[in-house]
Amino acid sequence: MTNDKIIVLKFGGSSLKDSECIKKVLDIISSRIESGYKTVVVVSARGKTTESLLKAAAEFAPNGNPREVDMLLTTGERASAAIVAMALESKGFPAISLTGSQAGIITDDNHTNARIIEIRPSRVLKTLSEGKTVIVCGFQGVSFNKEITTLGRGGSDTTAVALAAALDAEKCEIFSDIDGVYDADPALIPYAEKLDTLSYPEMQELSEAGAKVLHSRAVEFAKAHNIAIHCKSTFSPENPGTVIQGFENRSKIRKMAVAYEKNVILFHTYEPESENLSTIANVLSFCAEKNISVKQISFHCGYKNSMTGSFIISKKENYSLDAFMSEIKEKFSRAVEIFDDLSAVSLIGEGITDTPEILLKLTALFRQNDIRIAGFHTSSFRISLLIKTEIFEKALNLLHEFSKENS
Repeated sequence: MTNDKIIVLKFGGSSLKDSECIKKVLDIISSRIESGYKTVVVVSARGKTTESLLKAAAEFAPNGNPREVDMLLTTGERASAAIVAMALESKGFPAISLTGSQAGIITDDNHTNARIIEIRPSRVLKTLSEGKTVIVCGFQGVSFNKEITTLGRGGSDTTAVALAAALDAEKCEIFSDIDGVYDADPALIPYAEKLDTLSYPEMQELSEAGAKVLHSRAVEFAKAHNIAIHCKSTFSPENPGTVIQGFENRSKIRKMAVAYEKNVILFHTYEPESENLSTIANVLSFCAEKNISVKQISFHCGYKNSMTGSFIISKKENYSLDAFMSEIKEKFSRAVEIFDDLSAVSLIGEGITDTPEILLKLTALFRQNDIRIAGFHTSSFRISLLIKTEIFEKALNLLHEFSKENS
């Protein structure tokens, strides 16, 4: 489908936290409308609304039914969308708010961590053709079974990119409280430097390693549909920010970036060789049954014909972990060892694992600084090291210094 000059804007919770922030959001939206764009705006819940809702629910149901968690959490985005729509109307710009389901966002049935299956944007297109700005609730959709679902942490990014693809939008702009993607978290590394451009794989690795600017599923969607994403600041929208798109034909860059994810849980499984994959398969099946997302799965032969498997669970990306942890310890006590005081620090850069040299230098650096590595994981763009959470800031600063010296 082709519609000239459609733009999709997304505003995160920090951009909507108070009235002064919302005024800045309105200025950005109105400027796009006045520039001739048919405008779709995706909004997150305001400020810390999602955390507040989860805390309130935990008073009565510490391990709430995932379906009801979704019903609860989607109210945050609905409030944001209605407020922005009413505020735009008051400034003379016709607008309407739509839930994810009203906007045609169809997902699977995986409550609290659903994936978008398709977008049916007929209502959005019709509303745009009527001259209205459409404000869409991010982070949510509806399954074929008519169940309200949420897309997991950072899901509003995915909503925005998916809508941009379905609407054949000219631009997709993601606004937050920082003016682009940095080579480290500027809140922890004051001398972090902004990156002007990133390829899809680089941004994907940064996101999966914990960088908060853009969710990894949004990057995955953008890559599949060749959508350029512009990451900008709500508070300095005139700055160019960072552009994420395909750079397949450029020469390799050696500039590195670092990211981190606090509070991950490492699981080790053990089993006799005769059992082959049964233990880790059973543990992973149990995780799926309990709606727990896992990553960095590995399996290999260990010492004296034993076999071991491992994987990681992110505390941030999974709700209601307490009951799950109790159940998995009881069910697999003899076959699973759990380490829950870890964080991951990661080095990201194109070609950094072409040779083992960088990994060897990193392990030597950490050893010299008395930082014990609990494990590591590599991909073609990333080296992730597991360390004790209590020293993750020290490790992150060392990693960033290393990235500067070796870029």
